[in-house]
Amino acid sequence: MRSLPLDGVTVVSCEQAVAAPLATRHLADLGARVLKIERPGSGDFARAYDETVHGLSSHFVWLNRSKESVTLDLKTDAAAGVMAALLDRADVFVQNFAPGVADRLGLGAATLRATRPRLITCSVSGYGSTGPYRDAKAYDLLIQSEAGLVSVTGSAAEPAKSGIPAADIGAGMYAFSGILSALYDRERTGQGTELEVSLFDSLVEWMGFPLYYAGYGGHRHRGRAPATPRSPPTARSARATGPKWCWRCRTTASGRRSASTRSPARTGSPTPGSPRAVRAWRTAGRSKARSSGSSRSSRAPNWRPG
Repeated sequence: MRSLPLDGVTVVSCEQAVAAPLATRHLADLGARVLKIERPGSGDFARAYDETVHGLSSHFVWLNRSKESVTLDLKTDAAAGVMAALLDRADVFVQNFAPGVADRLGLGAATLRATRPRLITCSVSGYGSTGPYRDAKAYDLLIQSEAGLVSVTGSAAEPAKSGIPAADIGAGMYAFSGILSALYDRERTGQGTELEVSLFDSLVEWMGFPLYYAGYGGHRHRGRAPATPRSPPTARSARATGPKWCWRCRTTASGRRSASTRSPARTGSPTPGSPRAVRAWRTAGRSKARSSGSSRSSRAPNWRPG
């Protein structure tokens, strides 16, 4: 049986909630041995989110497969000795403690790497270790609001949170890719490194397109992709007034069934989002390509392997 890419890599992680556990779960999926350090008694508080998966939390099952769990009270001398022994044999250390906790426990990056130069450390926090918010705690909804995500998933009148923890997931994925890069770099240099990932920075990066749009366009992005040569018009992107026709169910937006059992009359502009509107868009695109002398077609070319 073929070995996995990270077989032989050991990860020690003081983690809870979503961001750090997601990063280490991806490492475990690639074959790393992940030792999850949990507090005695309650453990990772994501264990108590719900009991939907055979009595276990759906969040916890999603984020912690393929890991081993160790309970340690890191405030005790005995636990400190166990942690030191684990870290001596580790390749990667991940933590998402509240601001300042890692240093108080003697688990700060500088302290650990002073005697373990090959160790890769990764700190996941709300705002990073520098700047005016370095000591502030954060959670997903707060970051979604501060980074502006709620303004493009909702409307100007009613901002809306993403249905999944987008800030946590973004930070977890950047931590994962950063650790992979550090492991690759260590193969070349023989040295570990210190990584920092913040929820705020991660989500601001994901918000790059709306931020550029607002910064250079002078107004807020609507949050819906406008019709372009590569995206046909839809009911959501249209700015029609009055009751909107639902071509699938033949009802108006108010829910009342139309007196007619047929589609809207084929005169004037097609109903946004209807098959006729999509066909019209495609026909216009092909006509424009022919008039400009382009040989490109809206259809994928037929081809066979050589």
